[in-house]
Amino acid sequence: MFRNVKTPFLAVAAFLATTAAHAGRQHAISGPADKKATAAPAKKVEPSLTKLQVKAVRLAEPVVIDGVLSEPVWQSEFAISEFTQRDPKEGEPATEKTIVRVAYNNTDLYIGARMYDANPAGITGRLGRRDAGLESDEFVFFIDPYHDGRSGFFFSINPAGSIRDGTLYNDSWQDDSWDGVWEGKARIDDKGWTAEIRIPYSQLRFEKKDGYIWGVNFRRFILRKNEDDYLVFTPKNGSGFVSRFVDMVGVEGIATPRRIEVTPYATVRAAFTQHAAGDPFNDGSAYHAATGADLKIGFGSNLTLDATVNPDFGQVEVDPAVVNLSDVETFFEEKRLFFIEGANTFRFGHGGASNYWGFNWGDPDFFYTRRIGRAPQGHIPTADFVSVPSGTGILGAGKLTGKIDGWNIGVLNAFTNHESGEYQLAGQRFHFDAEPATYYGVFRLQKEYTEGRKGLGFISTIARRHFTEEQLKNDINSGSSTFGVDGWKFLDANKTWVVAGWAGMSHVTGTEQRILALQQDSQHYLQRPDARHVRLDPTATSLTGFAGRVYLNKEKGNFFMNSAFGFIDPKFDTNDLGFMWRGDVINWHVGAGYRWVKPGRFTRSAEALGAIFRSYDFDRNPIWSGYFLLGVVQFLNYYNLETVFAYNPSGTVNNRLTRGGPLTLNQPGWEASIFARSDSRKSWVLGVGANTEQYANGASRSLGIGPSVEWKPASNFSLRIDPRFNRNHAGTQWVGAFDSASAAATFGKRYVFAELEQTSLSAGIRLNWTFTPKISLQFYGQPLISAGDYHGFKELARPRSYDFNLYGKGSSTFDGLTHIADPDGPGPAESINLGNPDFNFKSFRANAVWRWEYRPGSTMYVVWTQSRSDVEDIGKFNLGHSLGRLWSTPADNIFMVKLTYWGNR
Repeated sequence: MFRNVKTPFLAVAAFLATTAAHAGRQHAISGPADKKATAAPAKKVEPSLTKLQVKAVRLAEPVVIDGVLSEPVWQSEFAISEFTQRDPKEGEPATEKTIVRVAYNNTDLYIGARMYDANPAGITGRLGRRDAGLESDEFVFFIDPYHDGRSGFFFSINPAGSIRDGTLYNDSWQDDSWDGVWEGKARIDDKGWTAEIRIPYSQLRFEKKDGYIWGVNFRRFILRKNEDDYLVFTPKNGSGFVSRFVDMVGVEGIATPRRIEVTPYATVRAAFTQHAAGDPFNDGSAYHAATGADLKIGFGSNLTLDATVNPDFGQVEVDPAVVNLSDVETFFEEKRLFFIEGANTFRFGHGGASNYWGFNWGDPDFFYTRRIGRAPQGHIPTADFVSVPSGTGILGAGKLTGKIDGWNIGVLNAFTNHESGEYQLAGQRFHFDAEPATYYGVFRLQKEYTEGRKGLGFISTIARRHFTEEQLKNDINSGSSTFGVDGWKFLDANKTWVVAGWAGMSHVTGTEQRILALQQDSQHYLQRPDARHVRLDPTATSLTGFAGRVYLNKEKGNFFMNSAFGFIDPKFDTNDLGFMWRGDVINWHVGAGYRWVKPGRFTRSAEALGAIFRSYDFDRNPIWSGYFLLGVVQFLNYYNLETVFAYNPSGTVNNRLTRGGPLTLNQPGWEASIFARSDSRKSWVLGVGANTEQYANGASRSLGIGPSVEWKPASNFSLRIDPRFNRNHAGTQWVGAFDSASAAATFGKRYVFAELEQTSLSAGIRLNWTFTPKISLQFYGQPLISAGDYHGFKELARPRSYDFNLYGKGSSTFDGLTHIADPDGPGPAESINLGNPDFNFKSFRANAVWRWEYRPGSTMYVVWTQSRSDVEDIGKFNLGHSLGRLWSTPADNIFMVKLTYWGNR
């Protein structure tokens, strides 16, 4: 919702973000219901050692996909029915019988499944739009057509006909951004429910052979029992998923799919926005129509070229409002379909191991897709009125993905347009360059060896710009390139211990002025006056740096372990085409934990872990350290509880607080959070979270509370509200740095801070109303109010300390009305105009999307987006005043209709 990033919180947040991301990637494996339900195993057999096979039968007559298993092939003797529970009683036979058969013809693969149920009235089938995580019964088909034991696809359907699909990678992770074109229907009857699925070979990727052996798996989930049944499952204290699949045999003599898909689109957009009186560039309304097309071509059966001409990269969903008072860039998720489909092909540095913890560490991304088509970066001239494009136009983009001789390959190329803006000054209009024409290239290779026991990969990115105005060269990098190597190796035959890691370099070029600015930005701060290991180079025209990280993980067993060592040197920079939090860090952690997978008197499962961590800069200054504890419990009634505690001792320094100035001392303190949630299967789901932190000498203290309510009154409707209240005190909130010849103790600058009292209230409101599996309405709304009151202005007294000179005390003066400070009163020091940094920010963003998949792969969207915001220099939080101002503020409204049509040959 909003963030005020502080270094202490990264120690907890980085770990939680990493583990949460990987938990989400396993969604296809564990299912949308609660993933923590466990029970005592009974005669458990390691699934990877099974000798099962699935036999596919060639069709003798057509199959109608209607959910009714009436065709003769669904009575074939080649049926699979030996399902085993993963939850709640791991290793025991499924409580309800499931029979699955597989058939095929020259163009398609078919799956027919009968899910018997002794209580058909208890079957739950919820309607939801595609890929929605629903609390529902479900049947899932998994397939590994490359038969590499690490990648594949999944196709899911529930009794109401709602579908999910996606890709599998790194053996146990999943990505549901891929949307294949396939059919699935389901029916409920007096015996239970049935499902039929048809998957064209054109949607799969495999190497052409006379006969095929593909890895497959099946999953059935029974909501009311919270029962998760698999043909082969991953034990809760184990790892890996795709590598455990059984072989499917019998498919032979099939035609190689031609795989030529064309998806043209047309959009109509009307924007009604607020504007200043006399603005020659905006009269309050704008209309726009566009057409374009996406093209997908298969080269053989294992390589795919995706290309786009005049792509529509308008986002259907809106980004949340953010109040960011830190020096760290806000990271937003990608929402554009061209980039999110197949994004896992380009993921770097996370292969082999199933978890990559981070404490006060953020892996730099070599490829951050939102850099392509970003807002123009050029300097905007001083003017009365300005018109600048909101994004850089993408002339064309293409990517080639697939596998050749065991190598996973990904190549992406994009060309963005030269963008210019207009401005008016004193009644005269002028043009200016805002963004040069740019080429972006990303190249990725990865190969697994010896059944996934080791792997090796490479990535390289390139950005090159063509400037038509010399001044623009001082605002933007001329070019950049990166290169990285990653890999992993399991150390034992059971794949219990794994070493994984990556190493990379970056190289950025530009004018002296541009590279000087780059050296001084928040990722680098090479201008620090007390740094011994770096020096600002005003004559440099390039910046080259290195980084790397290595992990040692214990993957299997109730006891698990995760440790890592990494470094990012001060000149490393991937931000041209990637994303990087900051450089100049050497970081390590050692962590371990234990899983209780047997139900006890009160709990179904529990997990606890602890870690110690420490970070240094390249001067070997300790810049952060701490101890971390996490506990997760699921109770017998499927309620969940999670607690986090972190303690950060004294003895470390901060090389970021002064934003390029001298070191300061960190204060010791602690952070804690707790989250509880009721049974997610129920009509009402309640949750509550709270977090707090307390650091010595008033450095920081905060309290945040966030209840949540989800209401599911019908199988096709849900409403979720997540309000959040935060109260934060920052003892050293950045105000600015001011040159002063008399500030000899702090190298000729005065580093000014203030105490900040920030109060924020926000809410996320989500409504999902699904009429059929093909027609849905979604609404998202986010009101946000955040007020910040600055007081107690002060300057750093001396480096490597937490001592400050308070303005208005002793000989110094401070005028609270004009915000002018004089550090020494009648002395020689110049007075400083600090301005009034108080703020009261109000925002409301709303987004409604009506979606109709009128034929497979073809969709119509009707979108309405509203946004309104207001800012005052008032620091006090006043809910009534803020709400009144917000709702009286005129809104911007955007309406859009988009139509796509999928054609296949």
